[in-house]
Amino acid sequence: MSGKGAPELSVRNAGDLRVAVIAAQWHVKVMDGLVNGALRALHDLGIDEPTLIRVPGSFELPVAAKVLAGRGYDAVVALGVVIRGGTPHFDYVCQGVTQGLTQVSVDTGVPVGFGVLTCDTEDQALDRAGIEGSSEDKGHEAVTAAVATAVTLRSVSEPWH
Repeated sequence: MSGKGAPELSVRNAGDLRVAVIAAQWHVKVMDGLVNGALRALHDLGIDEPTLIRVPGSFELPVAAKVLAGRGYDAVVALGVVIRGGTPHFDYVCQGVTQGLTQVSVDTGVPVGFGVLTCDTEDQALDRAGIEGSSEDKGHEAVTAAVATAVTLRSVSEPWH
């Protein structure tokens, strides 16, 4: 299981953060699970008015993340799924999305939660989508990581908090 060894994150004082979730549209059942997990995590953290936008596919996530990071969001969460096929397309998309989202975060200083599943099969994606019967909830995890990082960065830049 890929979640083995994950830290138990405790996030406090996040209710005032502006958080955007960007979700791809490919693989509807998987994406519905990821989005629901992300929204549930935001609610659990006291963030009741997140922005949710949809883009065509995972490859479009970095450009949307860059625009939102530049519009005052404290954290951005990218959700998508890429399932291996019979061509190198999988490798190019995964590499582009990963590098693009990393670059957005580093360039802007805005945490970008990485909720992009890169799986060999649809069953692997469903097992990570946070739906009934899944062993993991990557949408929830991506939000928690991004918001925890935003809270940490806020404490560094504003020591009086």
